[in-house]
Amino acid sequence: MLRFNYPAKFTPAKEDGGFVVTFRDLPEAITQGDNIRECLEEASDCLEEAIAARIDDGMKIPVPSKCRKGDKLAVLPLQTALKAALYIAMKEAGISKTELARQLQMHEKEVRRILDPHHGTRLPAMERALTALGKHVELSIV
Repeated sequence: MLRFNYPAKFTPAKEDGGFVVTFRDLPEAITQGDNIRECLEEASDCLEEAIAARIDDGMKIPVPSKCRKGDKLAVLPLQTALKAALYIAMKEAGISKTELARQLQMHEKEVRRILDPHHGTRLPAMERALTALGKHVELSIV
């Protein structure tokens, strides 16, 4: 089971006030905000961009570590989480975009769009691609 909720550390910003937000699992992801609510929103956006960059660059997407005392969970937006899950499933299966396109009987350009973190993809297309890789989507509301 994949999770896409990453622990974030909120460090008080001495000079500017508010908090600096960092992720131990994604050291490139750093943001800030004036209060906890704003920091959580910024953390989600920052997390989304860090994961998108890793998909675009063909890099590994780390498994979220466990929360430590004082951490807050930043949640990856659903569409990006599904695209990350598909990306990880393809890497694990050793399947290229071309091969997945062949299995789905679609053009490789369509698979590239499904994987593109900045392209709006319909849920059925992502579910179909994940199913072709032997995965299924479960939704948990907490």
